[in-house]
Formats: sequence, C-alpha cells, structure tokens
Amino acid sequence: MIAADSIVPAPEPWFSTGSFTRAALVAVPGILAAGGLAARIAGSTEANPWYQSLTLPALQPPGPVFGIAWSILYTLIALALAMVWGTQGAPGKRLAIGLFGLGLAINFTWSPVFFNLHMISAALGIIVVMLIVALATTFAFGRVNRLAAWLMVPYLVWLCFATGLNASILMLNPMADAMQMGI
Repeated sequence: MIAADSIVPAPEPWFSTGSFTRAALVAVPGILAAGGLAARIAGSTEANPWYQSLTLPALQPPGPVFGIAWSILYTLIALALAMVWGTQGAPGKRLAIGLFGLGLAINFTWSPVFFNLHMISAALGIIVVMLIVALATTFAFGRVNRLAAWLMVPYLVWLCFATGLNASILMLNPMADAMQMGI
C-alpha cells in the first residue's frame, strides 16, 4: 500500500495546451493579416515602379520568395508569441510580450519607409533596430519558453539577410534614396 504523503504530484507542463491553442488562434491569423496588410499598403510588390527602377544586389531573391518567406516567418513568430502568452505565471512574460509588440510595430514601419517614402537609409536604420529588438525578444522568450526562443531564430536569420540586402541596395542606388536627395 502506498502512503498518501509519498505520492509526488505531476510536474507542471511547460505551457498550458488550452492557453497556447487560444493564443495561437488569435496570434497566427492576426499577425499574418497585419503583415499582409502592411505590405499591401506599402506597395511592396513587384509592381512598384520605383523599386523596379533600382539596381538590386545579386543575392536578391525573386519577388514571390518574399511573400512566402514572410508568411512562414510571421507564422513562426506568432507561434512563439502564443507559447509565451499561453505560459501561465512565468516570470518575464510581460517583458517578453512587450518586446515582441515593439518589434512587430517596428517591423510594420519598414515597408512604408522603404517602398512608399523611398528612404533607403532610414529603412536601413529601422531594420537594424528591428534586429536588435528581435534579438532582445528572443532572449526574453527564452526565459519564458525555450521552444519559443528557437522559433524566433529563422526570423533573426532573415533579418540579418534583409539588413544586408537593404545596405546593398543603398550602396548600389545612393541617388535613389529620398533622404540623400533632400526630399
């Protein structure tokens, strides 16, 4: 016979499945829709005549790759957010979600600045800040949920690549930058 005081309670799950599911059902479609809307409003398509006039770097992917990549990245970071959001009582959760929100807001400013305002150098500054905030978010997520932090890694890699593309476009097209032209 087992004594009642010798029964060890089961460990807490690393996240509550119900909370994660509810959070994911809000976060994934919400971030995908917001990202798609921001891109559409900014005119970040192959139909943008200013963008088509630029000299692009050799490593520039074809236009459709960006839509596919961002759909995957937004899904991954939304799932990461849902894991953190769905974690009950974790220390650092509020900071992690706050950093994520700040990073997403910065993310949504890049396309209008680059594609609508033609401010290539300002967009480069924005993407550098975006990368720094995404890195801070990844570390903050890691304190709440390690898997959430790992889901941020492809986003960080893409932001590094996109920063290089932005810098290359600026170097190849200095006179196409509205800030350089005094506009």
